[in-house]
Amino acid sequence: MSAREWIGKDFYRELGVSSDATSDEIKRAYRKLAKENHPDANAGNDKAEQKFKAVSEAYGVLSDPGKRKEYDEARRLFGSGGAGGFGFPGAGGAGGPDLSDLFGQASAGSGGFGGLGDILGGLFGRRGGAAGATANRPQRGADVETDVRIDFVEAVKGATLPLRLSSPATCATCGGSGAKPGTSPRTCATCGGNGLVSRSQGAFAFSEPCRDCRGRGKIIDDPCPECAGEGISTRTRTLTVRIPPGVDDDQRIRLAGQGEPGRAGAPAGDLYVRVHVSPHPVFGRSGNDLTIAVPVTFTELALGGTIAVPTLDGKVSVKVPQGTSSGRTLRVRGKGITKRDGTQGDLLVTLQVAVPAKLDDEARAALEAYAEASKQHDPRPEITKMLAERS
Repeated sequence: MSAREWIGKDFYRELGVSSDATSDEIKRAYRKLAKENHPDANAGNDKAEQKFKAVSEAYGVLSDPGKRKEYDEARRLFGSGGAGGFGFPGAGGAGGPDLSDLFGQASAGSGGFGGLGDILGGLFGRRGGAAGATANRPQRGADVETDVRIDFVEAVKGATLPLRLSSPATCATCGGSGAKPGTSPRTCATCGGNGLVSRSQGAFAFSEPCRDCRGRGKIIDDPCPECAGEGISTRTRTLTVRIPPGVDDDQRIRLAGQGEPGRAGAPAGDLYVRVHVSPHPVFGRSGNDLTIAVPVTFTELALGGTIAVPTLDGKVSVKVPQGTSSGRTLRVRGKGITKRDGTQGDLLVTLQVAVPAKLDDEARAALEAYAEASKQHDPRPEITKMLAERS
């Protein structure tokens, strides 16, 4: 994509957020729009497919702090004049000069524009190179993000899942050339394949993207019927995703090179799989430790004993010391989460007294006898003392 095509887009408007939106706001907006316009949910809807591509491209820039900084700086320098703005020729202004080469190709002795060239270089696909630099420089593909939900046990032990993904990819019909099978793109005669043409305005000479080839350096006479000459089409593919043991809820897993394809031979972006873990009805988690709350009787705490506690693999026997308080947590070593790096957590067992809602006559009589026998034991001496002082 040429400098004019990229800078002329309003990525904030595509996502429906303000230019000072936080990264979380941008992420939420992208997820909402990507879900609404996903090709799987809008079969045959070309408008939704184009919107899906647009929001994916916008998120690829705005989610990357470095790219977003460069994009914002370019907006500030050129001014965001609405759709296709920034003062580029044919983009909201009538034939104004393209300043990208003025900044991008300035030499060390050209009056100090080198800093601007460095800022814009990342967006325009070059770093202030020589006058022969082309507009169709290789550009790395955008990163893609998708979501997957797994259950609690899969998160603890790890899993291998098939992931069905619809996303932009190299067109399988033309192999990414954009030309109809059996034909090839031809070098643009106007710009000689550079993608740029020069023109003079007063004492200055400016370069701008070639209008005949749209800055690509090549012309496609017979576009591919599948991708319409773009070299990229949306396709559905199935990937195998390995979820590592001990993955956390909302953690991202990176699959290198599985994002959008690059342009002009550049590498593809990455695919990030965000994992959502469904809660377990019995177990919880604290870091690498598993947690469980176990109801016990008053006598089990007062007299002590051994209770059976479930684990994800079976059960263990846990010794309850005599006189244990309700709410105390006992630790069972090595029965937590084991990660790929070998770190191992524990099972944390929290004991909670279960008070019966109803008592039969025998149980009531026994409790009343216990209450009479334990009158000498005051469970709240400090409070009793304070009450006595205020009476």
